[in-house]
Amino acid sequence: MNRISVTKLAEDFSLEVINDNFDENICIESADVNRPGLELAGFYEYFGYERVQVIGKAEVTYFMTLDGGTRRKRACELFRFGFPCAIISRNLDIPQEIKDAAVKYRRPLYRSKESTTRLIYNLYNYLNDTLAPSITIHGDLVDVYGVGILLLGQSGIGKSETSLELIKRGHRLVADDAVEIRRTDELTLTGCAPELIKYYIEIRGIGILDIRTLYGVGAIRQSKAIDLVMQLEQWDEGKFYERVGLDDEFMEMLGVKKPKVTIPVKPGRNLAIIVEVAAMNQRQKEMGYDAAKEFDERLLKKLKQQKKG
Repeated sequence: MNRISVTKLAEDFSLEVINDNFDENICIESADVNRPGLELAGFYEYFGYERVQVIGKAEVTYFMTLDGGTRRKRACELFRFGFPCAIISRNLDIPQEIKDAAVKYRRPLYRSKESTTRLIYNLYNYLNDTLAPSITIHGDLVDVYGVGILLLGQSGIGKSETSLELIKRGHRLVADDAVEIRRTDELTLTGCAPELIKYYIEIRGIGILDIRTLYGVGAIRQSKAIDLVMQLEQWDEGKFYERVGLDDEFMEMLGVKKPKVTIPVKPGRNLAIIVEVAAMNQRQKEMGYDAAKEFDERLLKKLKQQKKG
């Protein structure tokens, strides 16, 4: 399971550290965020204590309406659950009882300048991306006509050369040679390049090229959802390759299935054009039009008419 330390979260969000007597190895494992309004009112039956707790203006205002003894009791009840951390939003003044409870139970307490709604939104997106299940695979990821295409194949098959040709034709590179893939939700796989090789592409005989420098920022993209997998392989005369497109093929990664096509490679084939056409065809399918099925229906209709005649 992916996780992130509370100190890394505080660093990335520029949070103010209120107390420092907690274990810096405390980690966050849930991408969900909780506002402990009911908990401060004494209701804990469905308390999501495994989540980051965000305390906003409404919670603080309600908390301060309680008498001193009740505030101390409620603060201790809240912090004894051992959640990863609590964040006070809007740069609000922090009630002393909450500070004392954070110190007593050694729970990280932070403060943010952001509004409560924006803080929760940013935390949710950040944690979903950081904690998403991930794998790294050998391949290239390109953005062609807005379609994320993952190019797979053995070394030397021509993935990088195809990506370079696509860049020259106005499309964008996401990753070359290695692609980090995250499952950002039940149906979405998002790919990006490892930090070390971001913006670079390797062409045998030339070496490492910096695409951002050579072609400009318009030729690169930080990340892209994967819509189609293209498997490149050496042409095998004895193998049957799909010619009509009626038989759908899929590849499963991180529990998510994505459409897949296998492209045989041999001298003279313009792979960049094939990738472009595959991207446009995939967009048509997503919009509800399948040329192969349309052709099949027309063919069957023609055959039926001939039989009647």
